[in-house]
Formats: sequence, C-alpha cells, structure tokens
Amino acid sequence: MNQLDQLKQHTTVVADTGDFEAMRAYKPQDATTNPSLILAASQKAEYKPLVDKAIADHKGSSLSGAGLLDAITDSILVNFGIEILKIVPGRVSTEVDARLSFDTDANISKARHIIGLYEKAGIPRERILIKIASTWEGIKAAEVLQKEGINCNLTLLFSLAQAVACAEGGIKLISPFVGRILDWYKKSTGKDYTPAEDPGVLSVTEIYNYYKHFDYKTEVMGASFRNKGEITELAGCDLLTISPGLLGELQAADEPIEPKLNAANAKSLSIEKLVNDEKTFRWSLNEDAMATEKTAEGIRNFAKDIVKLETMLTAAL
Repeated sequence: MNQLDQLKQHTTVVADTGDFEAMRAYKPQDATTNPSLILAASQKAEYKPLVDKAIADHKGSSLSGAGLLDAITDSILVNFGIEILKIVPGRVSTEVDARLSFDTDANISKARHIIGLYEKAGIPRERILIKIASTWEGIKAAEVLQKEGINCNLTLLFSLAQAVACAEGGIKLISPFVGRILDWYKKSTGKDYTPAEDPGVLSVTEIYNYYKHFDYKTEVMGASFRNKGEITELAGCDLLTISPGLLGELQAADEPIEPKLNAANAKSLSIEKLVNDEKTFRWSLNEDAMATEKTAEGIRNFAKDIVKLETMLTAAL
C-alpha cells in the first residue's frame, strides 16, 4: 500500500490546491483554497470560464469601482468552490479577504455573503468552511459565525495561544502552518531540522495534544508542508491539507506509516490549561516573534494576491 493510502487510514487527507485535476487524481476528502492558489488558477486557460462567468454575472450591475471588483472576486472564489465540491465528497475552504483581518464586523459580513452565494447555488453551508486569519478579531468573528451554523477554518495559525482562543471560541477547524514555522526557524538559526525535530511538527503536535487532553471539539488540520517527512510525522492528526506535489510523493512511496498523534495518549499527558482572554492572547502572541512575524507576513501576502487578482479583473473589465 502506498503512503498516501496508508495516511488516509489514520488522517483525513485534504488537497491544498485550486487544481481540479489534482483533486481527481488523489481523491482527497476535502479541499482548501487561498487567494494565492486562486490567483494562480485564474491565470490558467482551463479556468478562464469561471472568471468570465463571474464577470458576466455582474454585467449591468449597479456596482462600480472597488465594490464591483469585490463582488466579482467573491463570485470567482465561490465559482471555484462550487466546481471543487463536484469533485471532493466533503468540504471546501473559501477564504475571506485578508485585508479584513483586523475588522471583526467586516469578517462576519463577508462570511455571511459568501455563504449566501453558495446557498443560492444550492450548496448547503455544511459543505463550506470560511477561512479567516487567526487574529483576535478574526477569532471573535468566527465565534459569532459558528453560532449561526457557519463553520470556520482559522488559518495563518502559528501558536498555541491562537489555537487555544479558537478552541475556547468553539471554532470548527484550525489550520496550523507547519512549513512556514520551519522556514522561520531555519532562517533564524541557520539549522536544518529532521522531521521529528521540525519546529512546525512540534507546534502542531502540541496543539493536537492540548485539544485532545481537554476534550476540545475543534479539528486540527496541519497545513503548509515543505517536505513529506513533516506529513508522515503528523500521521494521526485530524486532517492534513497537502499540495499536489507532496500528494504525488506520498503516492509514489511505500514505506510504512505509523500514526504519531493519538488522542488516547494525549489524555495521559500532564498539560497545564492556559488562560484565554484578549490581553493574554495579545501578550502571548507578542512574546512569540515567529508567530507574530509569520501571521503578519501571511496576511500581507494574501492581501497582495487579492490586489493582483483585482488588477487582472480591472484589465478584463
């Protein structure tokens, strides 16, 4: 049995891509997208009809300028999501504009709008995860949305403080970023790390054990992998979202995979429960240079790619 099939026995495998053919090839349960992936896909000829449809649907609209670009962008994200849900049996994650990351009310409004577009297309909200950055404001927005039955995926998550706030808020799912944590530590220390000592792997392991120890229902989905070893070290995690390249590497390998994360084992660990309030959250994040820098960098980069998509749409219009 190849490693991808073995991994699927222990963990829900998710495709981290906007490429429909990759989803068909690797048969994941769910799929995740982000502004960077959608921007890349939107520039390919085979996906042009999804962009063209979003533009055509707003021809003759009373909207103009930034409002029109915003509406078309939302439609593109949802058009991709609708097509993805024809391929995967589970859920798709669709991301809120990163420029709203510090605005609780705007995140709530945007999420409701996106869910409304999906429901208008006949997609039940249970199949959608709204991706929101793991800022304090983003987490508070997701708390409100969860109470409305809008499930959220808190992304750009790099610390236990962020994870604890999400769990206390009853968030459906979090996406701790493994590879970006590794990137920061490699740059900071000049060291290479084996998968077992990889700082990103250790961070997700800590979060997983904390959740299972205290019986939180929030799902943990490791994301942003740099190598196959990071993935196999996290076998047993609730979910792992994996790029097509690494899915291919797993499919081509047949070494045995043993689950490394285990809810029963987490129960037996001695873990101190952390305080969760705004001042503790902000101080903990401030004290963690890696989490502070990578969260901010991720928000900036996703925002840049939304702007690039809008520039492309402006030219098309």
